[in-house]
Amino acid sequence: MNVTVAKSAGFCFGVKRAIDTVYQEIEKGEKVFTLGPIIHNEQVVQELEEKGVQVINSIEELADIKDGTVVIRSHGVSEQVIRQLEKYDIKIVDATCPFVSKIHRIVQEKYREGFQIVIIGNRTHPEVEGINGWCENSAIVLETVSEAESFRPDPQKKLCIVSQTTFNYKKFKDMVDIFEKKSYDILVMNTICNATEERQTEAGTIARQSDAMLVIGGKHSSNTQKLYEICSKECPNTYFIQTLDDLNLELFQSFRSVGITAGASTPNNIIKEVQTYVRHEQ
Repeated sequence: MNVTVAKSAGFCFGVKRAIDTVYQEIEKGEKVFTLGPIIHNEQVVQELEEKGVQVINSIEELADIKDGTVVIRSHGVSEQVIRQLEKYDIKIVDATCPFVSKIHRIVQEKYREGFQIVIIGNRTHPEVEGINGWCENSAIVLETVSEAESFRPDPQKKLCIVSQTTFNYKKFKDMVDIFEKKSYDILVMNTICNATEERQTEAGTIARQSDAMLVIGGKHSSNTQKLYEICSKECPNTYFIQTLDDLNLELFQSFRSVGITAGASTPNNIIKEVQTYVRHEQ
């Protein structure tokens, strides 16, 4: 069997930076907390918990914490959350992905200039919620082509369109095309990170050339879900797994070629484990 692993599979720059930041704080002997899971991967979060890292899910929980460090995860948070954190007598370390921080600055600036902010992304994703918080939660969030078709903007306002960094690039382009065809006054900022575009393009290419495709990542990982969507369109035999435990090798007995990709929050050791097992068990 031919097994092809995407070169872009696994940790992206922002995720690696966030995890490295947590480990640096652990090495200082600090009590470490993360505001929400540091990344959308249960295995990584569990490993960090075993090292004493605690996940807090609300600002209010900080009231009972007297010392230690709170790490803001790679998804970023709203301006309001930043201001709330500053009120507590605790060390704050911001591990927001720089590409996400760039969107925060764009949104804040254009909102102050009077633009209506439009975010193309998943409205319940923490990254999108954080971005919306830099324009006083006034953004219009659009997830689908049909939503873009039915959207009617305020004719008195210019639109500033940004995207969740991990959104499907083709879908983003299709939605922007709708706005352009309607001749809206728009400023388009393609804020999908380069690593996402590269990962999605490579995954689609490998899926087209494979009899079966494995997409590895956390079940709550938005970027992994998008990889699965892309691969499923190119290869009917596409499977979404979190770890080797989810892999049913009996399904692969008749396949001559298998492609493997993974989300931005998937550790390299899990990817290698799956790759090795698929190769050796056939």
